[in-house]
Amino acid sequence: MAKKILLVDDEPAIVKGITFSLIQEGYDIDAAYDGEEALEMFYAAPYDLVILDVMLPKLSGLEVLQRIREQSKVPAIMLTAKGEDMDKILGLDYGADDYMTKPFNILELKARIKAVFRRLDGAESQQDVIRVRNMEINLTNRSVFIDGNEVNLTAKEFDLLQLFASNPGKVYSRENLLETVWKYDYLGDLRTVDVHIRRLREKIEKNPSQPEFIFTKWGVGYYFADK
Repeated sequence: MAKKILLVDDEPAIVKGITFSLIQEGYDIDAAYDGEEALEMFYAAPYDLVILDVMLPKLSGLEVLQRIREQSKVPAIMLTAKGEDMDKILGLDYGADDYMTKPFNILELKARIKAVFRRLDGAESQQDVIRVRNMEINLTNRSVFIDGNEVNLTAKEFDLLQLFASNPGKVYSRENLLETVWKYDYLGDLRTVDVHIRRLREKIEKNPSQPEFIFTKWGVGYYFADK
């Protein structure tokens, strides 16, 4: 069955171009042109991915994503203008999985989409539970519990945590993480990794400035505590 994507942008030319290209890849595309229409369509049908412009009429893309996150962890790729606050886009309150700055190459967008679906397909094949101290990571339903309380992670945050917890003590550079978790050679700002790590720490660490799980190897990268 074709993957179903909700594309949201108020520029008809962009919607037309992306829709045409993604249909050629075998995806099923629905398009919305403002935030309210996007939410109506999302609530009415299941989607495998949302591609969402930040600047939209009626409701902004960030408001739309925030409402989607209240009931769904569907992956989301944000389309942004130069100068947008990446920290906010990828942040705790919104939980986007990735972002692209306009103008962008449609081939890169296709690569990002394929990377999202490869991650999801790989996660579905996992049948394990990882337990580290007071943390339990269920790879089957992609849930995380600390001291018996569920921790709400975005899809990308979970992917990072799964990678770290599956390889305790192994140091990953930001480039390694982009290649392994994002599954493409990232052409943009490497800070996207730092943003995700910081947000993940805020959710799983009692004191993010004195972490118990995810540590920094200065000048090299990040690693997970030995079990």
